Amino acid sequence: MFNFDDANRKSKEAVDTALRTYSETARGFQAIAAEAADYSKKSFQDAVTHFETLAGAKSFEAVFELQTSYVKSSYESFVSEATKLGEMYADLAKSAYKPYEAPIAAAVAKTGRQAPAATPAAA
Repeated sequence: MFNFDDANRKSKEAVDTALRTYSETARGFQAIAAEAADYSKKSFQDAVTHFETLAGAKSFEAVFELQTSYVKSSYESFVSEATKLGEMYADLAKSAYKPYEAPIAAAVAKTGRQAPAATPAAA
């Protein structure tokens, strides 16, 4: 027989889990946005400083050396920032999935079926 109290409790748990997940996800996206904004500001300031230095160069060799150094440091900074943002997105995905791990595992165990294995993407 259908038990309304159990259904009500499960429904409340599901809503609480969803709200908690949405809140954590919003905080994660805010942190990512703040990190991206900080990187953009720093990158812009570095570019302005570079062009001021470049304008004061006295020879083609000095310009070439300054430009090479700037491009190398900009690339390294970009790769570092992209790695950091990638890790932040991965952590966000893990934290968003975590509250649903146990209920999904319990539901799969209750049905007596095995969870579908992850298949590699078709080539």
